[in-house]
Amino acid sequence: MAIGPHKFEYEVLEGWERLPEGWSFVEVAGVAVDSRDRVYVFNRGDHPVIVFDREGQFLDAWGEDVFSNAHGIFIDSDDQVWCCDNADHTVRKFTTDGELLMTLGDTENPADTGFKLGESPVCRSAGPFNMVTNLAPGPDGDLFIADGYGNARVHRYSPEGELKASWGVPGSGIGEFNLPHGIAVDRSGRVFVADRENSRIQIFSSDGEFLAVWDWVNRPDDLFIDEQENLYIAELGWAVPPAQTPHFCFMDHPPIGHAPIARVTICDLDGNIQRQIGGWNPLLPGNFIVPHGIWVDSRGDMYVGEVVKASGAIDHFHPLTCHAFQKFVRAG
Repeated sequence: MAIGPHKFEYEVLEGWERLPEGWSFVEVAGVAVDSRDRVYVFNRGDHPVIVFDREGQFLDAWGEDVFSNAHGIFIDSDDQVWCCDNADHTVRKFTTDGELLMTLGDTENPADTGFKLGESPVCRSAGPFNMVTNLAPGPDGDLFIADGYGNARVHRYSPEGELKASWGVPGSGIGEFNLPHGIAVDRSGRVFVADRENSRIQIFSSDGEFLAVWDWVNRPDDLFIDEQENLYIAELGWAVPPAQTPHFCFMDHPPIGHAPIARVTICDLDGNIQRQIGGWNPLLPGNFIVPHGIWVDSRGDMYVGEVVKASGAIDHFHPLTCHAFQKFVRAG
């Protein structure tokens, strides 16, 4: 299903990625593309960073024995690869060949926010990091980092790794966060934060001044701004309890009181929707279960990664039919 004008037409390219025999993504937490349109799939399998050319041919893999749990990835204009590992509370910078250049965060000493996974929510905000989620550079090279699962904060770093500012506290008010999960920065320096469990996107200046809020999204997971300043939003939607609707994966419309399960929304930077992609049979190509990472290359082709195992979806769908990664070729 696709809603919107014909400006954004896509075709799903099934079987695009040529993984080496016996390899699996398991889950794709994030995806990024470098200046040569090489695609870096940040995943939770045995080979955390798998690199393909734009035709899907395998090129390289690295990151083995480095990451605890792949989460967010961003490749900047200098082709430096930034990776967020939420399980060990770090952000690392690499070359495109996997050489480690910088590490931010302290694996042994996560921020003291009162958070305990599965036991206690974020009680207070604190310094970096506690289960950090994602990052994006600003136009001046500063890094803006969403510190989400175990914190409720956005941090601003210099390119050299110096902490310059932080903002946000737990809650649902203006400037407050309930799992800041994805982040993007436009050319003017505005910071777009996917405030996932508040089901909204909050927009700030580079100094953390609140500017606007969009409350029409459904649990936004990841954000990406392309060269034409279109914003791509991966939305989880509201999951339908399987006990209530045991056959929901084959429904062609949402049950009463529930929003769509998952989709990608494309809009301009004023929040005007251009296109929405997704549907009610998540096993079909072009639909989604849990879109978690999104990127668009220089030709407008779109890549979407999903984390079906962590979401619990694997318990309700056959694991061999749950897609972890899809490429969408721009057709219009």
